[in-house]
Amino acid sequence: MKIHILASITAAAFAMSSCTSDVEDLIGDVSTDVAGGQGKSGIRQEALGMNYDPASREYFDDLVGNKVLFSVDQSVITPESANILDRQADWLMVNPAYSVLVEGHADERGTREYNLALGARRASAIQDYLHNRGISDNRIRTVTYGKERPVAVCSDESCWSENRRGVTVVSVPDRT
Repeated sequence: MKIHILASITAAAFAMSSCTSDVEDLIGDVSTDVAGGQGKSGIRQEALGMNYDPASREYFDDLVGNKVLFSVDQSVITPESANILDRQADWLMVNPAYSVLVEGHADERGTREYNLALGARRASAIQDYLHNRGISDNRIRTVTYGKERPVAVCSDESCWSENRRGVTVVSVPDRT
């Protein structure tokens, strides 16, 4: 009896060790199929407690990803940001009723004018990337906020890095 219980515990531990332990990995895996809500693992979003409609803004924000980050004084799309923008473009191709507003943001350092221009370059870089992936320019608008709308407020790199961003805001589709 003790051997049977020990074997069951060992088998369960082995099975658990082969499972993904990081929820971020699971969510990333789910987001790989933006049309159906099911990733390569076969895990459906409902299994993670996320009963989103794959055509909803919430799905876009939470599973596709609506934010990309930039380096200091840069508007260059990094490989990590390109992955997020690829998912955005794929989602937008599957959901043509939506358009987007791309917001460009900067950290608090620098003048207001410099940061407005930097935010505009960041928004434009995202717009160009999405356009190059097949999204029509008439579905993409841009705005710059510079340093005026921080998401993190402190005077060190931990906050500045979160504020150097571009955010893709999905519009509500016209249901007329």
